[in-house]
Order: sequence, then C-alpha cells, then structure tokens
Amino acid sequence: MLVRLLYVSRAVDTSPAAIEAILTQSRQHNPATGITGVLCYGGGIFLQAIEGGRSAVSELYGHIQRDARHKDVELLAFEEICERRFGGWTMGHVNLAKLNHSIVLKYSEKPEFDPYMSSGKVSFALLEELMATASIIGRA
Repeated sequence: MLVRLLYVSRAVDTSPAAIEAILTQSRQHNPATGITGVLCYGGGIFLQAIEGGRSAVSELYGHIQRDARHKDVELLAFEEICERRFGGWTMGHVNLAKLNHSIVLKYSEKPEFDPYMSSGKVSFALLEELMATASIIGRA
C-alpha cells in the first residue's frame, strides 16, 4: 500500500551544509526503503512530502520527529495513494527563497510561504506547481 505524508518543521541549523547533509542522507537511505519525495526549505522552515509503503513512511516520519535537526514537527497530511507524484526523486529539493514570488502568492497570503499557516491541501498544491514548473532540483 502506497501512502503520502506531508509535514512541516523548523530547522535547528539553517546552514547550506546542514541542508545538504539532510539531502545526502535521504538520497543514501531512501532507495533501499522505497521512499521518494521532495524537500522544500526556506526561512528556516522545511516542507517535505514523503511517499512509499505505509510502514516505511511511518518509520521515517517517526525518525524525523526524533531527529535533533528538526523542531516543531507538524503533520499536514497523510493519505493512501494510487500512484506516486514524486517517484522520480529519491529526494528532490526546492529552495523556497529562490522562487518567483508570484508562485508563492498564488498559494499564500504574503510573498513568504508559511506552511504552518496553510492547510496540507494548499501546501501540496504548491508542491505540484513546483513540479509542473520544473522548480524541483534533484537526483534520482
């Protein structure tokens, strides 16, 4: 059974090296467990969609909740899915600070997207827009 989980958290360390370390770890670990997804970051906030088997996604989310690199972890959405939307990425990424403000304003009250103040549905719609506009960078 495939599922998708969407969560938001605050980064404890916002340095580029810390972000790259998270992406590297994801890309090394995720293929073996069948996890795919995308990580968006900006302004000290992570927005991440994770797809895969229910047990693997649940286990990974539990690990993220205990990970010292994240704080204020909140679940935005969890659903059973028929197919993956981010199957091409072991972990793609988007720097929200580098996005065109018109894309962000389409889904937000202000030019800075804050997933803590948005629904899971709106946050996922932004991710789909980023995918459609080729804003997601990643390695398979």
